[in-house]
Amino acid sequence: MPGDDRPPGRRRRRPRPFGLRTRLVLAFLLVAAVGCGTTAALTYRAARNAILEQTQDTAVTAFRQQVETLNVQLPVDHDGLQNELRRIARQGKPRPWRVYAEYGDVRVSSTDRPASTVLTPELRRRATAPGATHGSFQRVVKNGTPYLTVAVPAVFGNFRGLPEDHPTGLVLYAVMDLGEEEADIEAMVLAARDGALPALLVALVPALLAARGVLRPVRELRRAAHSMGRGRLDTRIHAKGSDELADLARTFNESAAALERSVTELRRAEARARRFASDVSHELRTPLAGMLAVTEVLDEDAGTLDSDTARAVRLISAETGKLAVLVEDLMEISRFDARAAELHTDEVDAAEMVRKTLINRHWTDPERIVTALTDGIRARLDPRRFDVVVANLVGNALRHGGPPVTVRVYEEEGRLVTEVADRGPGIPDDVLPHVFDRFYKGDPARTRSAGSGLGLAITQENVHLHGGTVLAANRPDGGAVFTVRIPL
Repeated sequence: MPGDDRPPGRRRRRPRPFGLRTRLVLAFLLVAAVGCGTTAALTYRAARNAILEQTQDTAVTAFRQQVETLNVQLPVDHDGLQNELRRIARQGKPRPWRVYAEYGDVRVSSTDRPASTVLTPELRRRATAPGATHGSFQRVVKNGTPYLTVAVPAVFGNFRGLPEDHPTGLVLYAVMDLGEEEADIEAMVLAARDGALPALLVALVPALLAARGVLRPVRELRRAAHSMGRGRLDTRIHAKGSDELADLARTFNESAAALERSVTELRRAEARARRFASDVSHELRTPLAGMLAVTEVLDEDAGTLDSDTARAVRLISAETGKLAVLVEDLMEISRFDARAAELHTDEVDAAEMVRKTLINRHWTDPERIVTALTDGIRARLDPRRFDVVVANLVGNALRHGGPPVTVRVYEEEGRLVTEVADRGPGIPDDVLPHVFDRFYKGDPARTRSAGSGLGLAITQENVHLHGGTVLAANRPDGGAVFTVRIPL
């Protein structure tokens, strides 16, 4: 957030709307909802079928029994048949029916309406089909109201002079309203629906507990990983139980212990190496100082010696100078590794600092050095270290590049930019990522060079100490370019 200068690991984490906890709870509730819904659907289906089948069986059986007690004579007497139908209607089970009779074109009813709109042609066809003596039934929904319709043909047993089980052509129909059964079923649906919400609320409690049980070791693992990322390699997780998360915690602890041992050993080895380089450099400074004094005297008297002796004296003097530079560079690197290097900054004119560096090293030949320095740029720099940065880059360009070497100084987006470009062959692509490595040789065949192999590494360390960056690249028109950016 704006203005939050806390380290990334210390910043307050925003809650994720669909984090692992939310997904676990939603999954748990979804399973509970699916379970409740499936159970309710199956229960509803079974109960509905049981209620309707019980009512249906009761009505069909009772109606058949009442038809068997029918007492009318053929041909049909309208009034007598109507009285019988009303009697049968009053005997209806589980509640009274509306009974209709059809005999040819004759239509008789237990009500004031001689015919019913609920009876379907399919039911009439099945009731009058040849061999249909036991009747049939059908559930019908008319204007949103469910009905049970039953058709039973009258056979011998009620009529004299006809053979046994012979249809008479008279068919009786019973119509019963199933509204009460549907109301009972609707009540069951409402009860299931009203009970689903409390069930889900109850399921939320174990969902939260389960999510907490799963997420607690995950949070501990996250905190432990962050702690290790900040350098606390002794971080461990309290592992308990025998589930997969406990196994993960134990694996993390084992890996952390192995990493701690490896890093500790590497740090010890690195400390020994730094101490060795520092000790060797310090021990070499005293004899090198004496050797440099002797070689200076020998250089002065070299003109009086024979040619072979003079050549040997000058070679010893040159190599002693290189060794002295190497020792100084090693001591500087050891200070960087030990975090002992310090900045002593002052507000200076950057262009003037670059001019002094070039003049002090006699790099003023316009055929070799071209400058484009913007005056008036004030920056807080360590003069000594900035001088080393410019000197190393320019010296490296003169040794390995091609003249003229261009040195530019300008300001860009609140940063001091220093560019050193040459007209040489450039840096090979496979060498470019390693130019700032210590003792790296672009050509392995070149075991010796004019420098110590530490100049660019020291340059990078000095730039980083100023809070800046240094980049190496190749120019499109040829040559290498090194760009240093330091905050003003």
